[in-house]
Amino acid sequence: MHAHRPRTPATERTRRWFMNRSLLLGGAAAVATMTGCSAGASDTSGSASGGAQSGMPSGGPGGAGGMGPGVTEVKYADFTGVTTDGKVVDDLFSIHSTGVSTDAVVQAAQAFLDGLSTKVRRASVFDVDDDEWLAWSNVDGYEREGARMGDLTEKQRNLGYALLGAALSADGLAQTRNIMKLNAFLGDYNGGGKETLTEGHYYFTFMGTPSTSKPWGFQYEGHHVAINYFVLGDQVVMSPTFMGSEPTSATYNGEKITLFKPETTAGLALLRSLTSAQRRKVVSADEKGGTDMVAGAGQDNLKLAYQGLAAKEFTSAQRQKLLDLVGVYVGYMDDGHAAVKLKEVAEHLDDTYFYWIGETEDSSAFYYRVHSPVVLIEYDAQSPLAYGENAQMGGGGAPSGRPSGMPSGQPTGMPSGGPGGGGMGMGGTPTQQHIHTIIRTPNGGDYGVDLLKLHLETDH
Repeated sequence: MHAHRPRTPATERTRRWFMNRSLLLGGAAAVATMTGCSAGASDTSGSASGGAQSGMPSGGPGGAGGMGPGVTEVKYADFTGVTTDGKVVDDLFSIHSTGVSTDAVVQAAQAFLDGLSTKVRRASVFDVDDDEWLAWSNVDGYEREGARMGDLTEKQRNLGYALLGAALSADGLAQTRNIMKLNAFLGDYNGGGKETLTEGHYYFTFMGTPSTSKPWGFQYEGHHVAINYFVLGDQVVMSPTFMGSEPTSATYNGEKITLFKPETTAGLALLRSLTSAQRRKVVSADEKGGTDMVAGAGQDNLKLAYQGLAAKEFTSAQRQKLLDLVGVYVGYMDDGHAAVKLKEVAEHLDDTYFYWIGETEDSSAFYYRVHSPVVLIEYDAQSPLAYGENAQMGGGGAPSGRPSGMPSGQPTGMPSGGPGGGGMGMGGTPTQQHIHTIIRTPNGGDYGVDLLKLHLETDH
């Protein structure tokens, strides 16, 4: 057992309080989402038909899109992962050599841990099968474990960024850092969340000990970012990985940052390559809701039926565009392991479904999903919560010196005392200025759970 700070009853109460407070602020829509009774939910055990879930934005409690662990939190021992019907498809994953070294990420992780104080390190290291894997959220005000970047020295933070650099591609590292910067922009913009809406409110936790042969992993988590990175030998599983932002384009400290353009354009490119007959099978009759994501935080055992059109009905050019789309998301992990994952997705391409909700113009707010036995991707342009016209926010209002990129209409309306200064409330018309994305590995693959089980069965 690692000597981390255990999650005490008091800590659990704090997390539960966060969820209960969210319910009070979110009203009936939050209750519906929490209990699985919102539109699109087929039962109370985490099922979803895949239709739009109306009402509560995905920052809302416990639900489909993102408030995360609460009354629906799944324990590691009870994890089955995303399935179509509650039954895991067998023999999808195996322990094998990928030929892609993990030495760099192992060394970077060990260097980061060695640079921490004894107290912080003890609080940051858990067992490889700890429930802490599943206890993540994309909400800013959520209480987290581990080493907080804002509390570390510059040298320690640089070691943390070096670890991210070893685990991620150049694009993945840039995406993560830019999400953090726009989180700080949001804090400056709305005047709230002075601790959480910063570049520093992101945490590292470690499960197991960095090793080139034994299973281990790490989690990097904060507002709009949750990266779960499992390592076994030279195999890597980087899911669930949640990335989002509000806003998605702004100028922060003189730097113009724009996020999710590749995800947006690749989705549109695939949709526009389809024939009219194919589009009728792909595009839902449902209207785009404020949030449509179904596989966010707290949805680890989600039941989600395939929807849309399978790639076995695509032309070769359309199939390539589908792989290009998947490659955007997979491409945020280091290049070698991204290629390994993309090959795995290609092996199941016939059974990969594409589904769409909303309009199809360049600037439209839309939702799409890619879903196969080995990958689940969601992209969701959502209602504004804390930025832009008609948004709702907490805190003290926009500062008198507005950061560049802020619209003239100041958001209003968040109940005082809401968590995080901007992660709650119900916004207006969905917009590409608030986007959530997630990639998962269905059928027990998330967090490397299936690989760990195989390892324990064969090596112990």
